[in-house]
Amino acid sequence: MSDTERLTHSSFGALRERLGSIRGIISDMDGVIYHGNRLLPGVPEFVQWLKDTDTSFVFLTNSSERSRRELKDKLSRMGVDVPLDNFYTSALATAGFLQSQKPGGSAYVVGEAGLINALYDAGYTMNDVDPDYVVIGETRSYSFEKIEKAINLVMKGAKLIGTNPDLTGPVENGIIPACGALIQPIALATGVTPYFVGKPNPLMMRQALRRIGCRREETVIIGDRMDTDIIAGLESEITPILVLTGVTAPDTLDTFAYQPHYVIDGVGRIPELCANGEAS
Repeated sequence: MSDTERLTHSSFGALRERLGSIRGIISDMDGVIYHGNRLLPGVPEFVQWLKDTDTSFVFLTNSSERSRRELKDKLSRMGVDVPLDNFYTSALATAGFLQSQKPGGSAYVVGEAGLINALYDAGYTMNDVDPDYVVIGETRSYSFEKIEKAINLVMKGAKLIGTNPDLTGPVENGIIPACGALIQPIALATGVTPYFVGKPNPLMMRQALRRIGCRREETVIIGDRMDTDIIAGLESEITPILVLTGVTAPDTLDTFAYQPHYVIDGVGRIPELCANGEAS
């Protein structure tokens, strides 16, 4: 066992036993599968293990930038083949939520193509005059003009929606601001508390379980963030496994009032454990 690995509730043998009893895996992507355009160690072996063991799985990302097709193509360029139906994003979850709240509504969107296309597919139109919602997601085209527009639309009555509460996201050379940070100027200026659809919202977790066709008792969630992935698992009663390849560092674990059930270096550890028993 490496110096950075530790288990909070039990041994590696117990983790191996738990993995042997599951039918489904919900896995985050950023910080678990890749950093930006860099595939993380052990990911090809992990994906192959999922296929070889016929484990139902979904790659569940809080990022709203990319469509499922773009995510599939991104992994394909890295040498990993994952079917289109095995991806689910906060953009899709947000579009589904808004469709259920106000079918055929309209939105002013600060975000990228993945979010805009998901809203179009849900029957929404783009509206910068009198929208029902102002929707904020990850974007690299953030500007003062867009913030100003969003603030004034919220002040006129548009509801403020965030695709996810993440403050940062991991990339190859560090971190970048995510939706939770980008929405704050609008929330502070208007005094309106945004509603976040992505993890740890139980809505997204229930959607993930439906997609893999598994009950929570036979599922684990793998993620790199204590404040979204791990708390989402705990509050949804899905066994949480923290990997140390993303945002959360080992020396910050004790600062949280809750703990994951298991902590491992990365997803490559999972097929290794299942193949060889307790690894040294």
